[in-house]
Amino acid sequence: MFWSLLEAGQTWLLGYALARALDDGFLARANGTGLGWLAVAAGSVAVAAYGTGRVYRCVAALVEPARDALVRRVVRRALDTPDDAAVSRLTHQVEIARDTLAGLILVLRSFVFTAIGALVGLFVLAPQLLLVVAPPLLAGLTLFAATLRPLAHRQERFLAADEAVAGELGRAVGGLRDIRAAGAEHRVAAEAAVPVDAERAAAESVARWAGVRVLSVSVGGRLPILLLLVTAPWLLRQGVSPGALAGALVYLTQSLLPALQSLMEGLGTTGSRLFVVLRRLLAEPAGPPPVRVATPPDPYAISLSQVTFAYGPHAEPVLKGLDLDVPAGTHLAITGPSGSGKSTLTALIAGLLAPGGGEVRAVADRVLVPQEAYVFSGTVRENLTYLCPRPPSDAETLAAAERIGAAELTDRMGGLDATADPGALSAGERQLLALVRAYLAPGRLILLDEAASELDPAAELRAERAFRRRPDTTLVVVAHRAGAAARADLVLELDGSKAGLTRSGNTGHRSDPALPL
Repeated sequence: MFWSLLEAGQTWLLGYALARALDDGFLARANGTGLGWLAVAAGSVAVAAYGTGRVYRCVAALVEPARDALVRRVVRRALDTPDDAAVSRLTHQVEIARDTLAGLILVLRSFVFTAIGALVGLFVLAPQLLLVVAPPLLAGLTLFAATLRPLAHRQERFLAADEAVAGELGRAVGGLRDIRAAGAEHRVAAEAAVPVDAERAAAESVARWAGVRVLSVSVGGRLPILLLLVTAPWLLRQGVSPGALAGALVYLTQSLLPALQSLMEGLGTTGSRLFVVLRRLLAEPAGPPPVRVATPPDPYAISLSQVTFAYGPHAEPVLKGLDLDVPAGTHLAITGPSGSGKSTLTALIAGLLAPGGGEVRAVADRVLVPQEAYVFSGTVRENLTYLCPRPPSDAETLAAAERIGAAELTDRMGGLDATADPGALSAGERQLLALVRAYLAPGRLILLDEAASELDPAAELRAERAFRRRPDTTLVVVAHRAGAAARADLVLELDGSKAGLTRSGNTGHRSDPALPL
């Protein structure tokens, strides 16, 4: 507020100082007085520029947290209900919201304080000046306000068309090899042209309504200048001084007109765009709700009943009629050749996929660690603890790293406060960090989908033993080594046609019959 008042003071002082420089200085043959008032006006410009710089810092402190919150919401929505528009929302619409929010705050703040400074200045110079300036200014603002709603509707149509274009092009690029092999380039191009033409038509509609903005600026900003010149003789007869007329022209041309142009540009285009983008980003997805996994009956951590799953309505089922009960605290290994459904099964248990038939039930607090471990460019501590609602102490974090076998790695990275560089880590090192993260998370069910595939057998054994000794933990491991399956309490073998459950991998005794897929 204080820095904006500096700008408003400069706006008022600019016209007032010019009026005094003319009336009390140059027209009164007191050149020193005139030059003194001009020097005051010049000094106010420098002070206002400093205030403007401080305002930009304050705006950044408001806008950046808002952008981060939108990014988190878009990512959560994409993870819950993926769709083709997610990339457009994350890379395009969030940045639109960020830039337009910052611009809108600056424009509104600038117009309010500039208009207050100019109108107060006109009143101080001569109240009659407001009779000439205020009516067309209000008329221009009213005309502009009437265009905001239709312009917002057309902006929404444009963004919907932009999402459609992004989705259509994403599908075409993803299947480019098949399109080329089938000779379907012309057909795909024709299909893609439909949303592109729709986006062009929407953009033209926005541009037409933007033309009304020009009329609003002319009525509210340029017409007062013309009226002031036309009524100058009458104003002089009413006692308005020549310096006051000159000061009024400065207020109109240097303050009100630029501020009005910025306001109408900001609200007319970026403001309506911000409204539409925020409504789309904050709207709940129209697709199916996230997968919900029911709680299993005691004493089980996982209970599957006649579970069937296929990737598409006409695809062969990956799993068919699968029954499985895993008691709490058990170590289950899932084995089988590539494509037999191991990762699919863990995704079903984690709730990332919904079964096509049957029921999946598992304890609510569960953690899935995939083969491709994710490490981001935060501190080592943030990478290890971001799944923890209550951040653990440094001692607990380091103890977990020691148990998993990642203590040497964390030391080499520079400790918990060091910044992690994902590109400088090997696949095995990223897996170690992901395993520590899962160990620290408050999950009673740990799903390791080949999460130690890049580790050597000794490192894999150490990490596995750490999870087995972890209190109140059920461990499910997609095994890629025979030793990992041999150490499990239960082994579920998937081979594409049937599933077999073996108890006590050390004895090799099969207690359950093969389960049909």
